[in-house]
Amino acid sequence: MALLQIAEPGQSPVPHQIRLAVGIDLGTTNSLVASVRGGRAVVLPDEQGLAMLPSVVHYGVSGQATVGRPAQAMAADHPADTLVSVKRFMGRGREDAAADAARAHYSLAPGDAGMVRFQTSAGEISPVEASAEILRVLHRRAVDTLGEEIEGAVITVPAYFDEAQRQATKDAASLAGLKVLRLLNEPTAAAVAYGLDAAEEGVIAVYDLGGGTFDISILRLHKGVFEVLATGGDTALGGDDFDAVIADWAVQESGAHDLAGGDYRQLLARARIAKEQLSSEDSCALSLEGLVPGGDVLELSRTQFEDLVQPLVKQTLRACRRCLRDSELEDGVDDVVMVGGSTRVPLVRQVVADFFQREPLVDIDPDQVVAVGAAIQADILVGNRPEGDLLLLDVIPLSLGLETMGGLVEKIIPRNTTIPVSRAQEFTTFKDGQTALALHIVQGERELVSDSRSLARFELRGIPPMVAGAARILVTFQVDADGLLNVSAREEATGAQSSVTVKPSFGLSDDEVSTMLQASFSHAEADKQARQLAERRLEARQLLDGLEAALAVDGDDLLTPDECAELHRGIKALQTAIEGEDGGSLKSETEALGRASEFFATRRMDRSIRQALAGVSLDALDDEVSE
Repeated sequence: MALLQIAEPGQSPVPHQIRLAVGIDLGTTNSLVASVRGGRAVVLPDEQGLAMLPSVVHYGVSGQATVGRPAQAMAADHPADTLVSVKRFMGRGREDAAADAARAHYSLAPGDAGMVRFQTSAGEISPVEASAEILRVLHRRAVDTLGEEIEGAVITVPAYFDEAQRQATKDAASLAGLKVLRLLNEPTAAAVAYGLDAAEEGVIAVYDLGGGTFDISILRLHKGVFEVLATGGDTALGGDDFDAVIADWAVQESGAHDLAGGDYRQLLARARIAKEQLSSEDSCALSLEGLVPGGDVLELSRTQFEDLVQPLVKQTLRACRRCLRDSELEDGVDDVVMVGGSTRVPLVRQVVADFFQREPLVDIDPDQVVAVGAAIQADILVGNRPEGDLLLLDVIPLSLGLETMGGLVEKIIPRNTTIPVSRAQEFTTFKDGQTALALHIVQGERELVSDSRSLARFELRGIPPMVAGAARILVTFQVDADGLLNVSAREEATGAQSSVTVKPSFGLSDDEVSTMLQASFSHAEADKQARQLAERRLEARQLLDGLEAALAVDGDDLLTPDECAELHRGIKALQTAIEGEDGGSLKSETEALGRASEFFATRRMDRSIRQALAGVSLDALDDEVSE
């Protein structure tokens, strides 16, 4: 009798066989890799027993990349060849990154406005390639520690990373030879680790202040279900900015001019040490020896440091306030989880406690909690435990939609919609005989395309020629679990279809990321009026196009010269109103011309009926109806 090997869905058929997977926290300052071992998620150390890998890559003349602490040691002497905080440049355009690159003393390769590339001794290097080197080291560490090849990795990204930045992260993983099981938002990963460990239920705010990015997420936890209610943040705000503030203060205090790239990089390293000391001490010494004439030693107190970074900390609270408003909570949050090394700053913890009116939770190492959560999620995705153990619901940070006639945005998927998600909507043609449709995908919260971010364009061809409005075109938006977008369009009559996967060449600028949502609130009334005006202009143009076409065909036959002149006067008045900004006048002129042309439309219809019935007897018509 044959025996069947039975296993639970998604589980290994061999009970003792464990599928190896890892969670990777690809951080701005430091990166970590973790895995579930013996039923517990732990970070994997290197040969020296150190868990954190500095996210630093050095490129020498040989073309060989050096990663981690050895690269960090070369940053001061070779600033242009040593890429630090490269995550800040992921998915960004050259123009957008120019200011940050100059501040870090990087040399940007010449090129268009596409993806930024650094000029190094090894040639041009993209942020994707540099990130791939970091991931490659973590991949090798995982294989060496676990003893065999892994099946995949869950890689964390800031919640506010847009499609370009997420795609750049996936590209980096591919270069490193890693199979990406999923991209997971960093605050969500922290919630996974914290929720499973503490079995918390309720609403939790995850405040994630890392080396280069800030994220805030509001999550609802209930019986193993993690639902992200809202997210916010800043992709260019973190502990690196704290270091820069200290460094700039030191330069000003010493009376020195701008430092050379290597000297400034060295000063940043000393500023970072001073910042860490001030987390536990009231004051510290900051030596400028070898950096400025005289080699001053400056005394920096915790009070001075807090005054310097206060504006940056307040900036995080603005994002928290928006996120709370988006989550529509009535009773506030139950707990606040602190994530990221920069949350060790006492001022940060105090300000967060005051804002949320409760002491933040710091039970889990803020440097490791993201990697631990990613490892737990990876363990689930490869089938080592039932997916029912954990349901993770994430959201998209900004609305996705299409450009429609008049430069308006039709939102297909609103922001804070749970992903993965698929939404479809029918559209039609605007002109008679139209055989193609251009689709423009946009992102943002404003009503006009000009105020939104363009993601991609594609065309649908093969539409059968019909009268305007007759064609049925189904446009489908699909956002996968990684937050990546696929858009398809299908003409229902013929089955003609086209699609595009949104992979922009560069991402949102820093200003766009931080102000998009704020702009949607501050310009809400103006946007409403602008949309109303655009819709009225569109309605007016449709009336003009239809009336002018009818006049060209039947005007001489069905209208007297006086009637024709009257309609032309109405057309001219409406054309003038379209060019203006008065929505009320535009509406009244449209309605007036519509009323004035009603008799013409009636005559055209009557003639069409007479022509259709010409030569047809009543008996024949009755027979046709009865059939």
